[in-house]
Amino acid sequence: MNSVAIDWRDIPEPAWLDRAAAFATKVVDAACLDGWDLSILLCGEEFMAGLNREYRGKEGSTDVLSFELGDWVDGENGRRYMAGDVVLCFDVLARNAASFGVSEDEELRRLIIHGVLHLAGMDHESNSPDEPMLARQEYLLGLLAEEKIF
Repeated sequence: MNSVAIDWRDIPEPAWLDRAAAFATKVVDAACLDGWDLSILLCGEEFMAGLNREYRGKEGSTDVLSFELGDWVDGENGRRYMAGDVVLCFDVLARNAASFGVSEDEELRRLIIHGVLHLAGMDHESNSPDEPMLARQEYLLGLLAEEKIF
């Protein structure tokens, strides 16, 4: 069984937080990962820009950052994998959705998948759809196409 905690910072509380957490849980399940605990944080641009500067040495905001913890722990509920954190900037997400000609809901689902795949140890050198991680991302997005967050 997998568990996703979700929170927000520097933005109004989204009404759809529970649906986003439920979607992320389905992503982890669909990726055949088990015993995972992870968190998702939705934030504003200023907070994301600070993280991007501190952890990647890049100026400005970005749409998604993943911070892999990657520790197995034994607890009351058995052995759990503390995967890490996915941070999403909703303002950048909204601009990207408009730029790519997709709904904000689809882009949010894509970025949740993207963050989970990074926590699973996948990476990409470019944004080419031929990248194995990005192909897997789009496969999972298609697999979960009936799921909606908004």
